[in-house]
Amino acid sequence: MNATTREAAIRLPHDAETLGTESTHVRLLIDSNDAGGSASTLEVTMSRGADGATPHFHTKSDELFYVADGELQLLAGDRFVTVGAGGSVIVPKLMPHAFGASPDSSARILIALMPGVERFEYFRLLDRIAKGESTYQDLLDSQEEFDNHFIDRPDWWAERNANRR
Repeated sequence: MNATTREAAIRLPHDAETLGTESTHVRLLIDSNDAGGSASTLEVTMSRGADGATPHFHTKSDELFYVADGELQLLAGDRFVTVGAGGSVIVPKLMPHAFGASPDSSARILIALMPGVERFEYFRLLDRIAKGESTYQDLLDSQEEFDNHFIDRPDWWAERNANRR
């Protein structure tokens, strides 16, 4: 058996940094540098019907969504799908996607970008924007750095709004 060249990446529950708003909480689990570049991971908890991520795509990584609790509404390419607890989706790089808790449910999901891209600073930036400490322009300026490229998908917003009660 060959010896590994790096240590296991371990984040104990009490060591995860937590960010968020009233409707969405993000726990930063293991970022790319800690995982030898193999993955970036986080947990997102959204209240009933809360928006998660607006339409975007990545150029370097596939993105795994594992639904631990509740239901996740997801745009993957041209598909709209609702995935319940225990389900998972892998969105390939370059595919437009967006997500939020379904209108009738909260959701707790694990997200992994593979290979990893340093993303914790991206979520800290989102947190600063929510607190009024940074601007939306800062987010737009960071698209290349965090490999998060925003796109206009009116069909996603029409789908989200059609299903809200």
